[in-house]
Amino acid sequence: MTALVEVKGLSKVFDVSAPWLNRVVEGKPRQFVHAVDGVSFEIERGKTLALVGESGCGKSTVARLLVGLYGPTAGEVRFDGEDTAAVLKSPRARALRKRMQMIFQDPYASLNPRWRVRDIVGEPLREHGLISDAGGIEDKVADLLQSVGLAAADVQKFPHQFSGGQRQRISIARALATQPEFLVCDEPTSALDVSVQAQVLNIMKDLQRERGLTYLFISHNLAVVRHVADEVGVMYLGRLVEQAPKRQLFEAPRHPYTRMLLDAIPDIQMTGRARTPVQGEVPNPLNPPTGCAFHPRCPHANARCSSERPELRTIGGIRVSCHAVEEGRL
Repeated sequence: MTALVEVKGLSKVFDVSAPWLNRVVEGKPRQFVHAVDGVSFEIERGKTLALVGESGCGKSTVARLLVGLYGPTAGEVRFDGEDTAAVLKSPRARALRKRMQMIFQDPYASLNPRWRVRDIVGEPLREHGLISDAGGIEDKVADLLQSVGLAAADVQKFPHQFSGGQRQRISIARALATQPEFLVCDEPTSALDVSVQAQVLNIMKDLQRERGLTYLFISHNLAVVRHVADEVGVMYLGRLVEQAPKRQLFEAPRHPYTRMLLDAIPDIQMTGRARTPVQGEVPNPLNPPTGCAFHPRCPHANARCSSERPELRTIGGIRVSCHAVEEGRL
């Protein structure tokens, strides 16, 4: 199958320097953060790729780069064979935006509290000129709400009249309004209770099956990822360190960081397997370690790891960036 989304060498650098006058007076240099550093992956049509990693590893920046909220510093994002950065600067930008939508992390912040649900979910319909008359928009919004498990009568309500899980369903209905092919989901359930998370995830899986949707799913919760993903990519300090089909990644993780993340999940089955919780802290992104960024926390690190940055290579059907795996030390 051909990939719907192709990401090649994607990088994003943010200038986080102090203001010019402060730098002159205090003699400080300019500072840059490599939020995303040479990330490459593909997502097949109708499949879900999940990106996981600790806070600050660049997952949400990747999400924003894919939908064009940020412009890349280097590399490219191709959607259905076309460079999205070029299309978004052309007259065809609106047609592309219609085909890809985003669900944001916080359902309390992503909905306008002064608008009724009819206006929130109906905005993409008006913006893209899909439906112009008020009655048609209200009928379509009612249909969209019912598709995510809400009542048609909810079109008249305001966001404050809903729970967190219901608000996230409204966000999903809004994202589906333009009938997109690709949804970027930036931790869509992290602000919700566990029982509500399951309901929202099941709705998303059902919608994917019915509409053939393609998802990029951003999360730090591996239990959620296990439920929704086909492929899993593990990020660390702006780089992709491992990518594998879900079953392979959970049953036989290769990268030491992936192993540490999986070992941190509570062992409900009481298997008695030896476990190593995640050690140490994520390094300061303003001053990342030399060589492999994970080497200060890695139990298998040697001199090569601290001096030479590993490349992402395909080893046994899994893409992994680790000298220890490459040399057979793991």
